[in-house]
Amino acid sequence: MADYRRSRERLADTRRDLAAVTATASTDDGRVRVVVGPQGALRELDIADDAAQRMRPAELAATIVRLSTDAARAAAERAASVLADALPAGTDPELLLGPPPEPVPRNESRRIDDDADDEDFSDASWLQQGPTGRT
Repeated sequence: MADYRRSRERLADTRRDLAAVTATASTDDGRVRVVVGPQGALRELDIADDAAQRMRPAELAATIVRLSTDAARAAAERAASVLADALPAGTDPELLLGPPPEPVPRNESRRIDDDADDEDFSDASWLQQGPTGRT
């Protein structure tokens, strides 16, 4: 019974330690800073007031994604270290934690080809048509 109690206490300590894992990444000038949790989830995002004036929106967005990815990798390493202390020897903690999430690819804007639409509905009105398409 004492072993069971110690095991539960150790598990509770490990869970608490895992929940406390964070990692921070920031730009060299400190204008953008992110803090992520043990699974890479964004917990804090600090953007200096002048960052939006110094960076284009796409550049700012890419910076946030890059910093979040860097911090998520660091948090995953820390979480693996915490978990390794509680696992049996030879068990890989990264198998339990899984890899940090990959950034979602950004949708690229596409140019619309106006010549691709062969039908012209400029003289038609859907308000004048009945359910069968008759007016």
